[in-house]
Amino acid sequence: MQVEEMVKKIYNAIDDKKGEDIAILDLKNITSVADYFVIASATSERQVKAIADNVEYEVEKEGISVKRKDGHNTSRWILLDYGDVMVHIFHTEERAFYDLERLWKDAPYIDIETL
Repeated sequence: MQVEEMVKKIYNAIDDKKGEDIAILDLKNITSVADYFVIASATSERQVKAIADNVEYEVEKEGISVKRKDGHNTSRWILLDYGDVMVHIFHTEERAFYDLERLWKDAPYIDIETL
């Protein structure tokens, strides 16, 4: 599976669980950490966990396992690291506090329709 296809699958898995404010940041020309960040919000800890679980489930169906997972025990900010793609699922309050989009302001936003 190509990286862009994985990003689309992740986006759809987040959208299926009603994730909010889904943003895709293109980091390819900025850092070697990852090619893309997919960032989304949820209004409850239960929803944060449900979104992360659904992303993991949908990507695993393609034979790709998460390399590293953090935050699952508190469900306020769950990070799923797939190497080229890092998925950040935030509780709304945490997203506003950490403001990853500001930290990575040089990264262009990608529209899912053009990916």
